[in-house]
Amino acid sequence: MGAPHGEQAFLSTLPASPRARRLAWTVVVVSAVVFGALAPFAKTQLARIWAFIPVYESALVICDLITAILLFGQFHSLRVRSLFVLAAGYLFCALIAIVHMLTYPGVFSDSGLLGAGPQTTAWLYMFWHGGFPLFVIAYALLKRGEKERAPLGRGWPLALALSAVPLLVGGMALLVTVGQALLPDIMQGHRYSPAMIKVIATVWLLSVTALAVLWRCRSYAVLDMWLMVVMCAWLVDVALSAMLNGGRFDLGFYAGRIYGLLAASFVLLVLLLESGMMYARLLDMMEVLHRLTSTDALTGIANRRAFDQELECEWRRATRGASPLSLLMIDVDCFKLYNDSRGHQAGDACLRAVAQALAGATRRAGDLVARYGGEEFAVLLPQTSGADAERLAQRMCDAVLALALPHGASVAGPHVTVSIGVGSIIPAWCGQEADSRGDTAPSARLVAVADKALYKAKYAGRNRYATSGLPVAMHAA
Repeated sequence: MGAPHGEQAFLSTLPASPRARRLAWTVVVVSAVVFGALAPFAKTQLARIWAFIPVYESALVICDLITAILLFGQFHSLRVRSLFVLAAGYLFCALIAIVHMLTYPGVFSDSGLLGAGPQTTAWLYMFWHGGFPLFVIAYALLKRGEKERAPLGRGWPLALALSAVPLLVGGMALLVTVGQALLPDIMQGHRYSPAMIKVIATVWLLSVTALAVLWRCRSYAVLDMWLMVVMCAWLVDVALSAMLNGGRFDLGFYAGRIYGLLAASFVLLVLLLESGMMYARLLDMMEVLHRLTSTDALTGIANRRAFDQELECEWRRATRGASPLSLLMIDVDCFKLYNDSRGHQAGDACLRAVAQALAGATRRAGDLVARYGGEEFAVLLPQTSGADAERLAQRMCDAVLALALPHGASVAGPHVTVSIGVGSIIPAWCGQEADSRGDTAPSARLVAVADKALYKAKYAGRNRYATSGLPVAMHAA
């Protein structure tokens, strides 16, 4: 069963595309080639760069913490057990890397902090590189039949992870510091002891097992595929830095840890890429939603909601700049008679044609033509004087008349015509007066002025425009 559409946005449910699979395979092949080139020289001793440890592990901690946070975020949305376990695994890696760095001999003190001994960091490395594959195995096993399980809650699992994982890491830290005598010696100075072979083989086999369990999932999500890449990198990390090399600060030591850092980055990079893509999709959806909520479905021009918002915005802008703001209120003459005689489908076609004629008559990008309601339209004209608004009103009357849409029931002539009321105000001049009358929206005064002028035009015979003064006659249809 495919994931619901809402879940397809997440890496944990989004199927891996052929292109993504090719990219993952390319990374694996390149890693294998580099590993093959480095393996024969893994025991080559290099300079001891003590700063490498804190720099490398600090970067590792940051990567793992961010990855854990992003995965916990996906868990918060999907509430599936597998994501919770994987996020906890990355949190485990981040916390144990901090302890590993603090206890590393020669970095912050000769023997390491927190009461570390000569075996502490080596065993922490084993617990670290053996523990994360166990989280991955649990993740892969929990994914099977996930749809049939009830979703987890949102609050308590996060609290559980933030308490249980630090306790687990703390327990391991106590074991390798206070209880280090209970563990066999796997280090002799900076070199490995014979006991290391069995321990590191077990750790390496855990990574192989994690890779195999992920591979058996078959229906790979993007996250599953990149987790397999991570486990391949971990196999190389363990092989170079603890199996094929001879000890600390040789070529295998440095190269293996660089592989470990890359492994920590793979899932983080695709999660960040996913976040960017989701943000882009969100912007696209918001743009579509804005168009849907601000466009009149019938005529394709702005609707009443968009007009009201733009009027308030332009009113405030005109108030700040003391600039004129004009408005045309437009009514299709005798439209009810047109609908009654020709039918509603013809009426809709008429409104669409009139709307496009009005929009085509405007010359400036800032002018807004909107359907105000029914057969009424409104044209908002920022920074436009009354004289310029009157000239546009005349152009619009001419544009609608030029459509030559037969009417047959209009008192204004044989064709469809419009009546226009022109209102023009400088808000800075009228704001104080409006406030004194207690108007809740001072911009409503401009609508009232234009509406009053519209009725003057209609009473004067229609097919014309009028201002708040005397109506101006238009040529007959």
